[in-house]
This record gives sequence, C-alpha cells and structure tokens, in this order.
Amino acid sequence: RSSDLNMAALARLRLALSTAPLARNLRPGSARAHAHPPAAASAAFLGRRHYSSEAKGDEDLRVHYLEGEEQGIVVLGINRPNSRNAISRSLVKTMMKTLDSLKTDKKVRTVILRSEVPGIFCAGADLKERAKMHPSEVGPFVAKARAVMNDLADLPMPSIAVLDGAALGGGLEMALACDIIVAASSAKMGLVETKLAIIPGAGGTQRLPRAIGVALAKELIFSARAIDGEEAKAIGLVSHVVEQNDTGDAAYMKAIALAREFISQGPVAVRMAKLAINQGIEVDIATGLAIEEACYAQVIPTKDRLEGLLAFKEKRPPRYIGEIGRA
Repeated sequence: RSSDLNMAALARLRLALSTAPLARNLRPGSARAHAHPPAAASAAFLGRRHYSSEAKGDEDLRVHYLEGEEQGIVVLGINRPNSRNAISRSLVKTMMKTLDSLKTDKKVRTVILRSEVPGIFCAGADLKERAKMHPSEVGPFVAKARAVMNDLADLPMPSIAVLDGAALGGGLEMALACDIIVAASSAKMGLVETKLAIIPGAGGTQRLPRAIGVALAKELIFSARAIDGEEAKAIGLVSHVVEQNDTGDAAYMKAIALAREFISQGPVAVRMAKLAINQGIEVDIATGLAIEEACYAQVIPTKDRLEGLLAFKEKRPPRYIGEIGRA
C-alpha cells in the first residue's frame, strides 16, 4: 500500500512538472487591467495602500496587478459587500476563471487574496442562495467550491491569504488553501458548519488537521468554535498576526511586505520549492527526497541560476527573469 502511494505521488509530480507553465511556452498575462473604480466604502477601507494598477474582473472579484517595486504581485479582492463576501455561484465561477488565468502567467510571482469589504474576509457559503437550491443542486455546487479551493492550493506561485476581518466556514477553507495566512489580531475565524448540521465541504476537514494537528482540528470543528487572530497564531493556524490599524488593512500591509520578499527571489526556484514541499509532505521521506531531486533538476539548466552566481560574484542584486530558457 505504501509503495502504491509513493508511485502515485511520483506520478502526480511528473504530471505537475509536465503541465507547469515553467515547462512550456506561455502566453503572457495582461500587465494592465481595465478600470473598475472602487466603491466609496472600499476606497476608505483601502486606506493608505492605493493599488498601483487599475482593477479588472467583475464586481465579485477584482484583480489588481501591482507595479513598480511590487511588480509581480497580483491582489485578488473579494467584493460582495451586500452578502459579507459569501461564496455564491457567481463568485465560484469568477474565481475558477481567474485562477485558471493566473496559473499560466509567468509574470505573476505572488498572489494575495484579500477582502475589499471592511471587517470581513468571507462569511462562508451564501446561505440565502443555498436555501433556494434544490437538494440535488447542493452536492454539485459544493464540489465546484471544493475544486476552486484546490485550484487555489495548486497555484504554482506563492499565495497569501489576508484576514483583516472574519473568515468563517468556507471563508476559512479558502484561506487554508493558501500557502500563508496573515491575520489581524481581532479577526475571527473558524469552521462553523456543524452549527448548521453540515460539515466543512471545501477542504476544511483535510487542510485544518494538516495545519494544526488532528486532535485540535477535531475540537474546533466539533464545537464550531471561532477564534481570534492571537489564538490562531498560538496554535499555528496563521503564520503572522498583527494589531489592526486605523485603516483596517494591517494584515494586508504585512502580506505586501512578505510578497516583496518573495518576488525578489528566483521565480523558477520558488515555484519548484513550493511543488517539492506540497508533493513531498504527503509521502514518506524517501519518496519526498526523490521529489526534491526531481524539482532541483528543473532549476539547474535555467538562466536564473547562472545569474544568481554571477550576481553573487559581482556583489550586486540579481536580475531574475523567470524564464525556463536553457543556460
């Protein structure tokens, strides 16, 4: 059985490497976007962080390609103020389309997922919409929501979830699908589905135990308890916790700082490191080391590797281009 699992893991790795955007010629993503002026409430919430590019996307999800020293960072802003950013059919469809575009855009080096609605990240499923669904529609919808979380988790570049407000149910599942979670100390989060006599259905029963351990995940899910950012940091649910500021975007500012650290590194190396970690953590150490070896092999022939060595020799910052072209 263990051997079968290891072979399956290596098969998944080969598939990931063969389909990764770094391994084939790509169509470049748009560096600019079409205008979508933010609403007054969102503008106030954004505070001192003004996006350096215009937004594209529909009203449910706005996509910002940052510029200047933050070029390579893409910010996805959930924007459903009338429903506390609840996960609807429309939002799922939009996220699927957006993530599909981002995963093949070699110019994107880090994705930040945040809310553009003050005080909330995502309240979970859109219960008003759910109440109108026939029971036969619920399962397929949850399956699509689960697929979106998988698409988010499978992005080849780093992803950061920003919790400047509450993340409940599917909202926390969305955050758990990201590589890193940054939260304000006041932000509430929890998988609260058992209050509604259901269970987390978009990855929560799997990703939460992997993040904080089985026993504690069971406790939180069984009790439907919501915790704040400080407790979330203490149990390892979030990577960073910050005191909220007057403009309500303290976690976002921390995420931007982290993303700026990421985008200055070799982009091929960062993507391969993520792939090695994600694939390797699911298998035994021997298979994990084989996965690491396969991913390391992908960075050896790149121009960026030689640029890193040359920059070190010349004592200057490296100029990485993130292309797979042979050295």
